[in-house]
Amino acid sequence: MAEHLLDVRNLSVEFYTASGVVKAVRNISYHLDRGETLAILGESGSGKSVSSAAIMNLIDMPPGRITSGEIFLDGEDLLTMRPDERREVNGKRIAMIFQDPLSHLNPVYTVGWQIREAMTTHGLPKDAADAQAIRLLGRVGIPDPQAAMDKYPHQFSGGQRQRVMIAMALALRPDLLIADEPTTALDVTVQADVLALLKELQREIGMGVLIITHDLGVVAEIADRVVVMEKGALVESGTVREVYKNPKHPYTRRLIAAAPGKGVMHEGETQGEVLLSVRDVCKNYGAFQALKGVSFDLMAGQTLAIVGESGSGKSTLARVLLRLDEPDSGQAIWKGRDLFQLSPREIYRLRRDLQMVFQDPTQSLNPRMTVFQLVSEAWVIHPDILPRAKWRERVAELLQQVGLSPDHMRRYPHQFSGGQRQRIAIARALALEPRLIICDEAVSALDVSVQAQVIELLDKLRRQTGISFIFIAHDLPVVRDFADQVMVMQKGRIVELGGVRQIFEAPREPYTQALLAASLDPDPDVQAAHRARRA
Repeated sequence: MAEHLLDVRNLSVEFYTASGVVKAVRNISYHLDRGETLAILGESGSGKSVSSAAIMNLIDMPPGRITSGEIFLDGEDLLTMRPDERREVNGKRIAMIFQDPLSHLNPVYTVGWQIREAMTTHGLPKDAADAQAIRLLGRVGIPDPQAAMDKYPHQFSGGQRQRVMIAMALALRPDLLIADEPTTALDVTVQADVLALLKELQREIGMGVLIITHDLGVVAEIADRVVVMEKGALVESGTVREVYKNPKHPYTRRLIAAAPGKGVMHEGETQGEVLLSVRDVCKNYGAFQALKGVSFDLMAGQTLAIVGESGSGKSTLARVLLRLDEPDSGQAIWKGRDLFQLSPREIYRLRRDLQMVFQDPTQSLNPRMTVFQLVSEAWVIHPDILPRAKWRERVAELLQQVGLSPDHMRRYPHQFSGGQRQRIAIARALALEPRLIICDEAVSALDVSVQAQVIELLDKLRRQTGISFIFIAHDLPVVRDFADQVMVMQKGRIVELGGVRQIFEAPREPYTQALLAASLDPDPDVQAAHRARRA
């Protein structure tokens, strides 16, 4: 028997680009044992996903190249195996859960076919594969697994799609499971369920789990040990408690210091000018009632956070307020006028005051436009805001505000990480200097330090300019640090609305209490106490 299940030694990976050689992974070494969970922690661009792609043989070569290193699975070097030998390993002995299940599940095949394919490819008969797929779907908590076999990926929620990917990954009971940001876009309760499911399945199968994340709460909840990566290098490693309580590297200390939920809560003004008054808004999609009489007031300069699980109506409300979807009834009074009664021409003129940052920047940014074109497009549409001669200077300033380099304005969206693309989307929304920005999960995909930087930027803009925010989020520690008022939604209704201190310290509704109980804490001791209470 080999000493370790997985043993990565002196791994280096480079990518050849038009701008030169990018050293994505620099001579890293780590190991993972059976039944153990190792977290690779780091920000976008740190090399954590590239190192895991090397394990799965998923690096495109060229432009990528593994320049040094060995990767042993039970003593066998994966990098020296023939292609036919690797096909026997991937899926059967090593499986992977990707960050965005919608991008990695084939939209034209049913989920049953896709789970079954993972097994039939490795020799399991179709009938046995079908029975196993149904059992797996039930095991990961998909309702009516028999019927679910004939559904397509778009017919499931985000959390359910992630569970489908887990079922697919575990179909052949692998020795090693790689989970790349498996809970980034999930609600707190769904995230807690998915992480608990992974731990439970790990105990059943005895597999090693390699989890890649930028979320310190996920590390505290699920990991035994952690390695920290920065700019392709491994800068620190140890048990989760050792690294959190006594970080030795400055980069690790910065990550821990940037974790949200530890700052001073601030209560915004609840008196003063009402910027937006929403009354009895309803929205139906066929027989499904997405919004059921939603009413609230937003003050000038205030941040209202909207929290709740998938399907609670948060994003529908945002789209209705911006007239991207039409409401069935209700009012939204803005500067004395009902937004729902304005003509398309009047809404067009109003767009400069109302902006939105969407959850998925990959879909909201035109892939054929450079960053400069994306940000300056606002001034093409509203030419009275800024003279053309000042566009480049202002774009550079906006990019620096959201933590990007002015040099990035020449690049296209696909040349950035997910977190960097979200920063571009935020810069684009700020270009018009609006009165209200609706942020729909705008920081959920950002690294903790960048997240803290963006939240600080938004808060600074609010204080300086009086801008207001409707902040839709599932990350409750971020809400705690940023919001003035919190609105809790469930199944299209508001179940609780109050100041941030009241909601976090004295929640009245059981649903709010359940959301807070499911939120992860970066401190492993605090998170261990939470687990004990849940048990």
